[in-house]
Amino acid sequence: MKYQLFTYEAERGPRSGLAVGKDWFDLCDVAHAIAIDGKPLASASLDEIIARWDLAAPELGRLAAELAASPGRFAANALDAAGLTLRSPFTRPGAIYAAGANYRDHVEAMGRVFKQKLVLDPKKEGVPPWHFLKSGAATLSGHRGAVPYPARTQRLDWEAELAVVVGRRAAQVSVDSALEYVAGYMCANDLSARDHLVRDGVDPSSPFRFDWIGHKCFNGSCPLGPVFTPAQFVRSPENLAIKLWVNGELRQDSNTSNHLYGVAEQIAYLSERVDLLPGDVILTGTPAGVGMETGTFLKRGDVTRVWIEALGELETRIV
Repeated sequence: MKYQLFTYEAERGPRSGLAVGKDWFDLCDVAHAIAIDGKPLASASLDEIIARWDLAAPELGRLAAELAASPGRFAANALDAAGLTLRSPFTRPGAIYAAGANYRDHVEAMGRVFKQKLVLDPKKEGVPPWHFLKSGAATLSGHRGAVPYPARTQRLDWEAELAVVVGRRAAQVSVDSALEYVAGYMCANDLSARDHLVRDGVDPSSPFRFDWIGHKCFNGSCPLGPVFTPAQFVRSPENLAIKLWVNGELRQDSNTSNHLYGVAEQIAYLSERVDLLPGDVILTGTPAGVGMETGTFLKRGDVTRVWIEALGELETRIV
């Protein structure tokens, strides 16, 4: 039985939720009602659940099966999904790694626009994957979240991405086994302040010319959600349709099959350099159609929507 997890805002603070089909429930409430093996999932945040994912996943599966079999029994615990204020599913993530230039169509488009000879088959040429880091909790935003327009920025861009959540410690894992370390997936939007990448007044030859923190790390720059989908319900992370709209206009329309480096390859590569831990997130790159390609950027009042097949739709408002 497919289930998804989410975090929502309640009077008592953030609460964990469980969605089974079209029915959404407060996880704590239904876990109290069904004490699985005497160990209900009561009061656990998704951050705590992902920290013990190998143990929690079977419990969640049995709970979802109970909810699907007897929905009327839990009617009092049901939530109005449309009326919820959703947060990022994980509110205290580990490291947030992000892949750069990892969609074939995006690399081709950027090469045409900037008249650059970019590598279209990096694996063939022996070029490894390339990642940067986004900072943690302050960068997060949830579904229908309002992201403040970053100060001193005029070129705020969107980037629809597949987010991968690590569920087990991964140390120097092989490509063949890498997906065994994935707990699940989410939609992401790697918001980027393009005019902060290059530091004004710094010589072009200087190694200190680039500012990746200013470019990628500001309040709300990493919307995630709307829900977390366990990996067992995603047939393959390498064949998912991915789209993004700005104010209802389709701007990105691709498929994760355009990854230059697949999810397994990225996990294997990162785990050679540092252990990946439960709760770490990997943003796996964005397809063609970003604003940088046309010189069209976000402004206050704009609304973006990221949709990924089997994962849902993530909406973000710029304020």
